[in-house]
Amino acid sequence: MMLKVAAKKHRGVFALDANFELPTPGVVALFGRSGCGKTTLVNVIAGLLAAESGQVVLDDAVLLDTGRNIVVPPEKRRIGYVFQDARLFPHLKVAANLRYAFKRAAVAPFVGLDRVVDLLDLGPLMARQTHELSGGERQRVAIGRALLSQPSLLLLDEPLASLDASRREEVLPYLESLRDELAVPMVYVSHNFDEVLRLATHLVLMESGKTIAQGDLGEMSLHPRVRAIIGADAVGAIVDGTVLGTDSSSGLTRVQVASSVLRVHCGEVVPGARLRVQLLARDLIVATEAPRHLSVRNYLKGVVMSIADDVEDSDLIAIDIGGVLIMARVTKAATSELGLAPGKAVWALVKTASLRPRAI
Repeated sequence: MMLKVAAKKHRGVFALDANFELPTPGVVALFGRSGCGKTTLVNVIAGLLAAESGQVVLDDAVLLDTGRNIVVPPEKRRIGYVFQDARLFPHLKVAANLRYAFKRAAVAPFVGLDRVVDLLDLGPLMARQTHELSGGERQRVAIGRALLSQPSLLLLDEPLASLDASRREEVLPYLESLRDELAVPMVYVSHNFDEVLRLATHLVLMESGKTIAQGDLGEMSLHPRVRAIIGADAVGAIVDGTVLGTDSSSGLTRVQVASSVLRVHCGEVVPGARLRVQLLARDLIVATEAPRHLSVRNYLKGVVMSIADDVEDSDLIAIDIGGVLIMARVTKAATSELGLAPGKAVWALVKTASLRPRAI
């Protein structure tokens, strides 16, 4: 299963020339600085903006192919769209907003009203007017309405951008539930890397109207252009692992990542579950001997792959821990004194308290 998008479009001095092809289902994040063309691209995918040339193909369905003069109208593309503002019908209550989308769906339902209400916890809101809802509640209803249109693709254009931090945290778990429990492919637009980290399976990096890189989220988290956008404090690696079990004495969950085991705090999870962990470069300590008698619980043995200049007289050390790359930031003085160089065996140390595991 595949989502294939290619589009060219001029709007004044701005030129969109985007191209990506990624597997579905999953969450494809369009990531980049404001003004790079993310919204323009999703509007082309939705059919709300006409491309001068291009293709949009979802699995076997050709939604756009200008070379063959195929342009499926927006209302027939089976695409659900969640905008930055909820755009609910103000004269209808929540229940009526949801039923409107469900009744207008042109295909047999794969998800019912009760299921969507349960997934998004909309039950307490059903009898309320839309103006009585908080920003987070409005966005949950908008997501529910988009799902009830029975889409084959869901587009979310910075749906949390207008929310403050607490409201954003309110909505994110529901988006995670949709990703995990429904097999609807999603294209998620954001310039907030924490949202991308929590939701995406793949990332498409955009710059000045062009898609300049794409791939698995873990791979893309190491891309220099991504690092330049997210800033030095957020630079690091995103690794996926498998839960081995939980130690009864410490309450820490053991997660197999490549050839190493991380111990993390993550609540109740079952063995075999998949977890995503962000290892920030600023949190990693590098040792050239096996650590002993330390409070740090996590030692990741690996080999230095590369050393690159970084901010404030420091280096970024890329370490292979068994087929997975992680990054550590150390001073140039430490690089010299430890004799760090490609091929050198090292141990990366990270405190459990600094890790942020997420279910995937």
